[in-house]
Amino acid sequence: MAKFKFEYIWLDGYKPVANLRSKTKVLDFDFYNGELDILPVWSFDGSSTKQAEGHSSDCLLKPASVYPDPQRHNAFLVVCEVLNADGTPHASNTRALIENNDPEYWFGFEQEYVLTMDGKPLGFPDKGFPAPQGMYYCSVGTPNVSGREIVEEHLDTCLEAGLELTGVNAEVMIGQWEFQVLGKGAQTAADDLVLSRYLLHRVTESYGVTVEFHPKPIKGDWNGSGMHTNFSNRLMREKGGEELFMAICDKFGKYHQEHIEVYGAHNDQRLTGLHETQAIDKFSYGVSDRGSSIRIPVGTAQNWKGYLEDRRPASNADPYLVTNRIVLTIEEALTPVAG
Repeated sequence: MAKFKFEYIWLDGYKPVANLRSKTKVLDFDFYNGELDILPVWSFDGSSTKQAEGHSSDCLLKPASVYPDPQRHNAFLVVCEVLNADGTPHASNTRALIENNDPEYWFGFEQEYVLTMDGKPLGFPDKGFPAPQGMYYCSVGTPNVSGREIVEEHLDTCLEAGLELTGVNAEVMIGQWEFQVLGKGAQTAADDLVLSRYLLHRVTESYGVTVEFHPKPIKGDWNGSGMHTNFSNRLMREKGGEELFMAICDKFGKYHQEHIEVYGAHNDQRLTGLHETQAIDKFSYGVSDRGSSIRIPVGTAQNWKGYLEDRRPASNADPYLVTNRIVLTIEEALTPVAG
């Protein structure tokens, strides 16, 4: 028998933005190859995470996805759902809202974030502001980039954990970065995004740096942070057609408010119509238009096969709510009108 470490990870009950929590369970196995069904449900003190009252504090962690943990020996990372003591989904368990986890739905998250120290983005001077935006996006060199060593360590860690990170880049504001992660299935893709955020927090601990997911961390003429969500299903990728894509875009416009309601907190500070956004109270779509709500990539528009980009989700958005809402809207768009 050998000792294996399992880091159970979950979202707490704080509002309007949930926090990541985790704790380690040590289990004895002769060997372990990533089997999910042999991992036990585990309890925790929900009164300490705003998920229960002290007089009835037990909540349960149900393993949902498991990944190798490259930062520890004989260890795995376990993304969990939170259950009530009776085994029913907890009110904070947004993963349980998803009924369709069809892996033919692909999601490419563009997760933006800001690395901060003492409340300021890395690269900002002690007083005042750095040079205006312009030279920071995808830049190189000390005057224009800050925090690259953290970004590189996070990228390697995620890849070693089996996550499909497809790229990283410096963003428009100094100290602001982005990673892209591809997942398949509304639940599974969101699990991957949750884990990639968790690993980013864990990497930054050793640097004394904080990860800021607020969609507008610096007020004024600075870009905010989003979680642009690229999405497609088999029909969009293989059959396609302009009529299909227009029907989907129009349906997204019909449910604009329903999407905005689950696309993150404080998003009104970011979706102003400036800094590559559409205003929060407006909906638009267009080919290669980064000022629209839905961008139709130029590659998709060439033969009307491929994916769409929803540019509205905030950097702090709950990925389970985002993927679920996208699937629900697409499914309605693809359902023939009765009669």
